[in-house]
Amino acid sequence: MASQDWFDKDFYAVLGVSKDVSDAELKKVYRKLARQFHPDSNPGDAKAEARFKEISEAYTVLSDTATRQEYDQIRAMGGGARFTSSGNGPGGFDDVFGNLFGGGGQRVRFQQNPEDIFGGMFGGGGGFTGQPRTSARKGADLTANITIDFRTAIQGGEVSLDIRGAKPLQIGIPAGVNDKQKIRVRGKGESSMTGGAAGDLVITVTVRDHPVFDRDGEHLRVDIPVTIPEAILGATIEVPTLEGDRVKVKVPANTPSGRVLRVRNRGVSVKGKRGDLLATILIVTPDLISDKTKKLVEEFAHLNEGHNPRDLLYGKASL
Repeated sequence: MASQDWFDKDFYAVLGVSKDVSDAELKKVYRKLARQFHPDSNPGDAKAEARFKEISEAYTVLSDTATRQEYDQIRAMGGGARFTSSGNGPGGFDDVFGNLFGGGGQRVRFQQNPEDIFGGMFGGGGGFTGQPRTSARKGADLTANITIDFRTAIQGGEVSLDIRGAKPLQIGIPAGVNDKQKIRVRGKGESSMTGGAAGDLVITVTVRDHPVFDRDGEHLRVDIPVTIPEAILGATIEVPTLEGDRVKVKVPANTPSGRVLRVRNRGVSVKGKRGDLLATILIVTPDLISDKTKKLVEEFAHLNEGHNPRDLLYGKASL
């Protein structure tokens, strides 16, 4: 961009911000405008594409502290001034710098040539080339949200994500991703207008609940109902896994409700280490009890008369 463009273009007005706008607010405004006028959102719209380039040009200058300072200094010389002469007539360098540095109506002369003046002002050292010092800047990041099922979160997989009507992206979900975790996809954000790398796509993941399994860090949890005889006498039962198969687990005799049985290496894989499947025992009673069963239970109660399982609880409560 030529130096004259910096006189002619008001980049603050292009973005609709004041000259004292903060970096955070500038970035917020740019992202909003970039999304609105991005070519992907306005296919075939030449005006929107031109507006997007104008916005990106303005942001490139104003978002860099050094470049913004240079731009403000040049703009302070006065709009409409043109570098057409190195002499002393109106519109020459003497007039421009006289106004800039407080000369007023007094003519201020510079013994340096114009290239040395601008080279010193902008730190070029080798003279003014007509181009501001702008480094290649990375494009802006984009954000998105996806919802995945519990199994995909634990085992990993691939999901399709539609970004603003463009061709759907296939996103790889790493095994063990957590609810509300962010996934960064490199190079899938906004294109850079200064020759830099494209921005990234930052995806926030929401994980649906599972009807049977819950996650506990690197472990999975599942509630396993057992009958009264199984809990009292002990039994070998089958426990379902997230992979779809079942594993046999031994329930020891006199197992209370709430005891946790551990199935090794059937939990969540995290950084090369896999957790366990924790099965919590829940003792259940039958929905219907026959007269014979009721009589046997009454006999059982009579044989265990005097045993109160709440005695320990009462003792602790009085501490």
